[in-house]
Amino acid sequence: MAKGVTPVQAADGLTTRQRRNSPLVIVHGGAGKGKSTAAFGLALRGWNQGWSIGVFQFVKSAKWRIGEQAALAALDDVHRTTGQGGPIEWHKMGSGWSWSRKAGTEEDHAEAAREGWAEIKRRLADETHTLYVLDEFTYLLKWGWLDIDDVVATLTNRPGYQHVVITGRDPHPRLLEIADVATEMTKIAHPFDKGQKGQKGIEW
Repeated sequence: MAKGVTPVQAADGLTTRQRRNSPLVIVHGGAGKGKSTAAFGLALRGWNQGWSIGVFQFVKSAKWRIGEQAALAALDDVHRTTGQGGPIEWHKMGSGWSWSRKAGTEEDHAEAAREGWAEIKRRLADETHTLYVLDEFTYLLKWGWLDIDDVVATLTNRPGYQHVVITGRDPHPRLLEIADVATEMTKIAHPFDKGQKGQKGIEW
């Protein structure tokens, strides 16, 4: 594809400038590695554009500090001290790993998820951030902890210029219906398949 040339002609009545400034819902799903990594890559791009970034990490333990969190916190420091880039907030909204869900009861997790979603809804209504990263958000819908009708309505009707990136396996079909970008990460090979555990700099 030639640079700047799309495979189809848009028939939405918008100008090129308007299309270049369209808020997107982006979903990274699939069983392969890289869903969160790709979302945090978008956060880096957004920071460079001076956007306000809000990262809301669901399910993972509040004690777990991944590499991206430290890196984005450092970039937030750069913004506050030099004015370069944009502000970044990182919030852990739950506890327990997605594949084990060890800590706390299921209702504890569900309540934490609902509180986290309520905070995101408030921020969307107030147009707090330009980019929201909802990491492992798909599980909250898969487990029935959030109402899909509420999620779809909130994302569809969000005001202003706000991008939302959602990661996790098995995204709800209705989430995919409203997505402007939907990517499935397909696993071809992974060290875990050979019994190898996670490595620094690769998994965290």
